[in-house]
Amino acid sequence: MPLLFGTVGSPSGTPRSGTDAAIEYIRELGLDALEIAWVRSVRVKDETCAGFKAVAGEQDVRLSIHAPYYINLNSQTAEKMKASDGRLLAAARKGYLAGATDIIFHPGSYHGQPPEQVYERAKEKLIELTGILREEGVDVMLRPETMGKGAMFGSLEEVVQLSKEIDGVEPCLDIAHLHARPGDGSFNTYGEFAGMFELIKRELGDHGLQTVHMHMSGIEYTEAGEQNHLMLAEADLDWRAFLQACKDYGVAGRIVGESPTQEDDALLLQAAYEELVPAE
Repeated sequence: MPLLFGTVGSPSGTPRSGTDAAIEYIRELGLDALEIAWVRSVRVKDETCAGFKAVAGEQDVRLSIHAPYYINLNSQTAEKMKASDGRLLAAARKGYLAGATDIIFHPGSYHGQPPEQVYERAKEKLIELTGILREEGVDVMLRPETMGKGAMFGSLEEVVQLSKEIDGVEPCLDIAHLHARPGDGSFNTYGEFAGMFELIKRELGDHGLQTVHMHMSGIEYTEAGEQNHLMLAEADLDWRAFLQACKDYGVAGRIVGESPTQEDDALLLQAAYEELVPAE
């Protein structure tokens, strides 16, 4: 099918600990993708990464990496900026060894600064980091994630523009975050989902629609934005309208679930999508 489904982090029902087991369980469930959650730190040996790559190849599971949360393209001191750079580069280097193609990360905070100023700083930093990875032969896509609070750098327009201007950067579209970010219940209609895909097609071309990487879950939010991830059945996100827009725009790539019981909602989404787009 054009869209593959999976989870962020090991599925909650994985029978034993370890990424190897998570990859195998993803296949057992009939899912196709796993986003390995290195969200605290990247502490993994090269040979361990090679093992992940081998298992994923055997199971035909696509891998991505969620880099540590403590990344900020707008860090306010040189020391913090150096540490942030190191975390993203480590996730990319080790992820590449593990067979991951995409590195997802939270791009940072405005820190009360004008969004236009923060954008230019983030752009400069990503040009620097993608250049380092390219020189090292680390062939991965860096994907800044759309963020769920208005105080955080990472609007839909910002991550799409970064992707347009920088080779080696494409967006991670977190649909729940985009719904929560305004704090008013918007970004929750077929027209708004279609508008997102229209923007991507206009700015990134057909390639942008054919290589999506999206997060999906229910979400609790206030006027300030996101609070907690929820199961889809417990939330107000119109995920069926979202899937319909995916079908109508011929979107291809991956959707990975971030609900509390990730695999349950991933399987729900996959089944609903298969009704819209039957497998050949």
